[in-house]
Amino acid sequence: MSHSHEHTHSHAYTATVEKKPHSTALITVEVPEETLSSHRSFALESLKKHVKLDGFRPGHVPEKVLVDKLGEMAILTETAEITISHLYPHIIEEQKLDPIGSPKVTITKLAPGNPLHLTLEVALIPEVTLPDYLDIAKKENTKKESVEVTDKDVDEAVERVLRQKMAYDRIQEKAQKRKEAMDAGQTLPTPDTVESEEDHSKLPLPELTDELVQTLGNFKTVSEFREQLKAHLTHERTEEAHSKHRAAITDTIIEGATIDLPEVLTESELSQMFAEMESDIVRAGLKMEDYLEHVKKTRDDLKKEWMPVAEKRAKLQLVLNEIAKKESIEPEKDTVEREVKNLMERFKDADPIRTRIYVESVLRNDAVMKKLESLS
Repeated sequence: MSHSHEHTHSHAYTATVEKKPHSTALITVEVPEETLSSHRSFALESLKKHVKLDGFRPGHVPEKVLVDKLGEMAILTETAEITISHLYPHIIEEQKLDPIGSPKVTITKLAPGNPLHLTLEVALIPEVTLPDYLDIAKKENTKKESVEVTDKDVDEAVERVLRQKMAYDRIQEKAQKRKEAMDAGQTLPTPDTVESEEDHSKLPLPELTDELVQTLGNFKTVSEFREQLKAHLTHERTEEAHSKHRAAITDTIIEGATIDLPEVLTESELSQMFAEMESDIVRAGLKMEDYLEHVKKTRDDLKKEWMPVAEKRAKLQLVLNEIAKKESIEPEKDTVEREVKNLMERFKDADPIRTRIYVESVLRNDAVMKKLESLS
């Protein structure tokens, strides 16, 4: 909207704020009748654009026809909505509130020639009181597990690979036999003549030779195969230990923090979790509904189960933001630019502003964690 009309409508109103649990605020607003009617012309403009009436081009419906057609109340309601959207930013600024998301608007009184009464319920960015997070990190860093992969671990991994290969070979062999039997017009063996699958876990393992490992992948010798397996196990365990260590630090900080979490943040984490799960299910070629039926759960069951995790995820983000603020941690500008560019090239339709916020948040979180992990 252009700003040329700014002075033609009035910003007079009265507002009182009541702080509620879970970092929400209830704002009760009264808008005088003259403030309301100063927005009437914008309401008419807006309705003219959207209302289709026979015999008139959109946007050219005369006011009288519009009022006759829609009724005074419809015009008043539109006027109220436009008034609220104009006043909301002023109210937030004046009351020094830090809202998240959109307000829940309830019109409590609206009648021609009367002031407008309404309430706005807004979720606020919660205050976060942190424990001594530097001290917590130092303590946790002394407990970090070292990662060791023994020869015995490698032996067990070798056995797992060989058992998988044997099971695979058996399945191929059976399929081949069935095909030959079918081709020869024989009847198929009955299920009880087929050995059960459990048996092959007791079968002796083939000897590990250079020839055998060459059939398992890109390896030339037994020692090269064992080397690669060991490297793979080490990498896996290092990653696991790292995640466990990070979680130990953040869990302890979250436990010691005081946060009155607004529901919208938990809800937003829950919908994020549903989206992640749904995309995994779709990638596996399934439908969400079929999956739910299979696990015999409804979305509400999952919601209840996931609630604690969602709350923790929401708190974690608030805690990391607060630490970043206290420690003045900001991601490197060049790294942000590079990552945003990469993502925008991969996802052409992504919104640049949201992509940037996402990248900054991921990099900032990572920088905070690296700082905490480096303390000794």
